[in-house]
Amino acid sequence: MSLFTSLQVSASGLAAQRTRAELLVENMANAETTRTPQGGPYKRRDAVFLAEPTQSPFATVFRGEMAQGVRVAEVLEDARPPELRYLPGHPDADANGYVAFPAMNPAQEMVDLLNASRSYQGNAAAMSANSAASAAEFFHNGNGRARHSPAPSDTLIFAPPISSPSTCTVIFTA
Repeated sequence: MSLFTSLQVSASGLAAQRTRAELLVENMANAETTRTPQGGPYKRRDAVFLAEPTQSPFATVFRGEMAQGVRVAEVLEDARPPELRYLPGHPDADANGYVAFPAMNPAQEMVDLLNASRSYQGNAAAMSANSAASAAEFFHNGNGRARHSPAPSDTLIFAPPISSPSTCTVIFTA
């Protein structure tokens, strides 16, 4: 898998997990919302992910070797009935004194948010590792000298290997 393909896969994961996290935060913020513009209580929303092949110039030749990215296919509203609570003095209470609240468990929403956050961090770490490995491979030829020159606008700090000829540190500063 090429550097750009792996970055594309990680970027699609970042975008999908960000959308999921936004929906989870919206759900938690509206856990007590009894009245919406559509009428009735807020309905919990969740993202549905779909695997999606990444696009590359060699897609037709290497169709079987293509990496799978992810995208949000749709956002579903919870179809469960609302939770009824007896609150006769509430402005949204029905004739029997019951108020319809969103059917959601805040603890489960928090666990899902932590899961989305960890998935986001994993994709970010994968992107960082791919970038670092690519930079090290590009600028190191095994004897501590840069093989290619960086762009004139960049400052390159190159630390030659300390313990092993296959190890190097490349730091870009603008």
